[in-house]
Amino acid sequence: MLTKMLEMDEGAKYLGECALVPTDSPISNSGLLFYSTLFDENAACHLAMGEGFPDCVRGFENMSLEECYKLGVNESMIHVDFMIGCPELNITAKTRDGKTVPIFVKGNWAF
Repeated sequence: MLTKMLEMDEGAKYLGECALVPTDSPISNSGLLFYSTLFDENAACHLAMGEGFPDCVRGFENMSLEECYKLGVNESMIHVDFMIGCPELNITAKTRDGKTVPIFVKGNWAF
C-alpha cells in the first residue's frame, strides 16, 4: 500500500509537512480519538508525505500556487500523515555555528 501511495505522482515521494506537537498538547491530554485528522493529528508530532502548505511561505497571499511550488512547497495529489510523537521523543537542532540546541525533551518543548 505504501509503495502504491508513493508512486501516485512525483511529489508523493517527498515530505509535505513536519509538525512538532508536544505530548502535552490539549488534544493529547483530552485522551479522546476524534476520528478526524484535523483534530487527531494535533495529538502528536507527525510527518506527511505529499502536498505541502503554501501558506507557510512568507507572502503566499500575494502569490499563485505555481509560485509557491517554485519556492519549494511540495506539490502532490496526496497528503498522508504518519504519527511519530511519543513521550520519549528528543529532538536536537544544530545551529549554523555548530552549537546543538534541544528542541524537544521527553516529548515536550525544551524551553
